Amino acid sequence: QVQLEESGGGLVQAGDSLRLSCAASGLTFSTYIMGWFRQAPGKEREFVSAIRRSGGGTYYAESVQGRFTISRDNAKNTVYLQMNSLKPEDAAVYYCAAGRRVAVIANPPEYDYWGQGSQVTVSS
Repeated sequence: QVQLEESGGGLVQAGDSLRLSCAASGLTFSTYIMGWFRQAPGKEREFVSAIRRSGGGTYYAESVQGRFTISRDNAKNTVYLQMNSLKPEDAAVYYCAAGRRVAVIANPPEYDYWGQGSQVTVSS
């Protein structure tokens, strides 16, 4: 059974940093593209970042480019999202996702597995 478990969310002030982690089990982690998405109340789920299997390719939404960094440790079956200079508009539930064959990195339906989400709240 595949499980993706996010951790590291919380309540921070604008300008602070957080690091999200997503621990995967039940799958051959190194063969999956890993992505981070977020969903704020009343809004659709949106792409945040993704990383290719070997970590050689990373992708970011324009809104987080330069502030967020995605990384992965295939030995630990874990993907990370370092979030710096957080803004109130970054507040959302953050989900990690795993996809074997992802043609369009930012397209949620192309990912096979999803975590339960981790709440990030940013106060101004």
